[in-house]
Amino acid sequence: MDAPREKIADPTLAEMGKNLKEAMKMLEDSQRRSEEENGKKLVSGDIPGPLQGRVQNIGEQGHIALLGHSLGAYISTLDKEKLRKLTTRILSDTTLWLCRIFRYENGCAYFHEEEREGLAKICRLAIHSRYEDFVVDGFNVLYNKKPVIYLSAAARPGLGQYLCNQLGLPFPCLCRVPCNTMFGSQHQMDVAFLEKLIKDDIERGRLPLLLVANAGTAAVGHTDKIGRLKELCEQYGIWLHVEGVNLATLALGYVSSSVLAATKCHSMTLTPGPWLGLPAVPAVTLYKHDDPALTLVAGLTSNKPADKLRALPLWLSLQYLGLDGIVERIKHACQLSQRLQESLKKVDHIKILVEDELSSPVVVFRFFQELPGSDPDPDAVPAPSGAPSAVGRERHSCDALNRWLGEQLKQMVPASGLTVMDLEVEGTCVRFSPLMTAAALGTRAEHVDQLAAGVGARLPLLTCTLQLREEFKHEVARTAGLVYVDDPNWPGIGVVRYEHANDDKNSLKLDPEGEKIHAGLLKKLNELESDLAFKMGPEYKSMKSCIYVGMASDGVDVSELVETIAGTAREIEENSRLLENMTEVVRKGIQEAQVQLQKANEERLLEEGVLRQIPVVGSVLNWFSPVQASQKGRTFNLTAGSLESTEHTYVYKVQGSGVTPPQTPSATRTKQRLPGQKPFKKSLRGSDAVSETSSVSHVEDLEKMEHLSCGQDAPEADSPEQHPGAPPAAEAEQPGALEDRAQHPDDGRPQVEDPESLR
Repeated sequence: MDAPREKIADPTLAEMGKNLKEAMKMLEDSQRRSEEENGKKLVSGDIPGPLQGRVQNIGEQGHIALLGHSLGAYISTLDKEKLRKLTTRILSDTTLWLCRIFRYENGCAYFHEEEREGLAKICRLAIHSRYEDFVVDGFNVLYNKKPVIYLSAAARPGLGQYLCNQLGLPFPCLCRVPCNTMFGSQHQMDVAFLEKLIKDDIERGRLPLLLVANAGTAAVGHTDKIGRLKELCEQYGIWLHVEGVNLATLALGYVSSSVLAATKCHSMTLTPGPWLGLPAVPAVTLYKHDDPALTLVAGLTSNKPADKLRALPLWLSLQYLGLDGIVERIKHACQLSQRLQESLKKVDHIKILVEDELSSPVVVFRFFQELPGSDPDPDAVPAPSGAPSAVGRERHSCDALNRWLGEQLKQMVPASGLTVMDLEVEGTCVRFSPLMTAAALGTRAEHVDQLAAGVGARLPLLTCTLQLREEFKHEVARTAGLVYVDDPNWPGIGVVRYEHANDDKNSLKLDPEGEKIHAGLLKKLNELESDLAFKMGPEYKSMKSCIYVGMASDGVDVSELVETIAGTAREIEENSRLLENMTEVVRKGIQEAQVQLQKANEERLLEEGVLRQIPVVGSVLNWFSPVQASQKGRTFNLTAGSLESTEHTYVYKVQGSGVTPPQTPSATRTKQRLPGQKPFKKSLRGSDAVSETSSVSHVEDLEKMEHLSCGQDAPEADSPEQHPGAPPAAEAEQPGALEDRAQHPDDGRPQVEDPESLR
């Protein structure tokens, strides 16, 4: 550098050099050391400032990759000649290393931030190669002979739309190739159907331009038949591009034939950042082409030093890791996937969806169990977000359980990097892709063992819940007042709704009365302290309220559960209705009492006469001829809902009524349970789980409790039969009446009323 420029850059370079020294010191001391100080764990080498404690542990190789971006800014301050030589050397070295590691001979490299950007540049290169006059005539050339880009139906979502937007092509230029339907994997491209599509496009005057194949689909990790696709592309002059996570296995010693065939394609896209746990590292598109002018026009090469410096973070990371470190990370991820596959093979009702278990580093599995019946109930009320009727009921039932299983495993082992996804054919599945997450999350073999153990531990809960769903559905159908709601998205026994007397069964609009009943029902059910979880829904209050019953283990008495729900809801409704009726009766009774008291006052005035109302004259008349006035009032009988005179109260000094108060509404009598037995659990009688020493005493206690309860109810129900000489029940005297007769033996007096009935 010349002197003036050096003087200007000195302060800035001095400050940058100081920061660089601090960064290098942090890299040298990046191993974590824990110290006990004030009960807190201090980590040395953490990033100072506002980001302290908020950045994930990226390791030394991560710091190296991040350092590459800072070094790129420093290098850009060099003079043009030195900058050109240095950037060319960095780009050529990185390209050579990648081609050797991933077995792509004599290839060129394009580094880009967006993963799909490389494919867009490759499409532009293919257009310039097949349309010689495209630079001059532009769109007119494409209009006369439209290009066709073939994508698999299992390709990543939004890829075709992105290509059309970047290239300025209409959507009819995309051709979606279906996957196999009869033979082979359902996620592999149908080669025979692809050949038929190519022939049809040629007959219509179109130009088959490019085919995107998958070496590990975005969802499941399946690999297309790349060897057969390569032959087809060579036959019709089509550019073959390959992408997918399985391309990382090219760095290993053993590679499957289908993935190895990708080394003969025209181009491929690699994502070494997630594979090696390197943050802020660009993706790489390797390609083979002999014309540098076309690659420059397509944007795959550039003379700008800033574009070449994109490879600097990867250049530093590859030198830091070395070939052995790169191979070890990829091999470790593949071993983790194989370890999980071997463990899941031993678990019943777990289906693994990857067809090539030896080469694919992706494990996709789901819980699945055949049900005895597959026809949905026509009387079931559809849920607000019901699934299409074309899909089987087994998938509906298992999708919610698989979603629950995936979320539980993610919470149990956060370092596993599990994801829950929905596939078009299989349904909801759980995916384990250590090649994309293990390097960043630090997934180890013990984490995989925890996953397998977690699946096995939750399997009984899943199977019991799935089996109890049908029983719960039938019990609800047989119970009056309950309606089964078919909601396949709920991972529990089922959903039920109580229909009250004023419920409009043909409407799904919001019901305030029903919502009040279900809120009280939810509170009562949660107070039982059972092993089941209850929830009120749905989340969107525009629909009627329901009770969602959670997952259940073995030994749940579904009949008792449904009976308790129905009885409790009926009790809440009757209590609410009784309170409303009582309020109305009291209001009418008060109005009637006021009218009767007003009439009684008018009658008293007529009986006493006008003279008695005059102050002085009335006193004289009352002294000579006192009036024998009786105290008249009104009492309101809440039980009978009627007004009665208070004459008996003042004359006989007691209150009474001949009406028997109704019984308080209550739920169905629950069955007797053993000490410590929770609600909705089946009785231990006849169960092998009870030991020989304790089962006899428990069963005897249960029989005694049932015998005592039956013995208390039997005399009341069978009293007319055991005492044939006794009077009928309607003529039997109450205890209160016997006491009144003892105090007032006169037969002419009326029958006294019970004082507690009018209180």
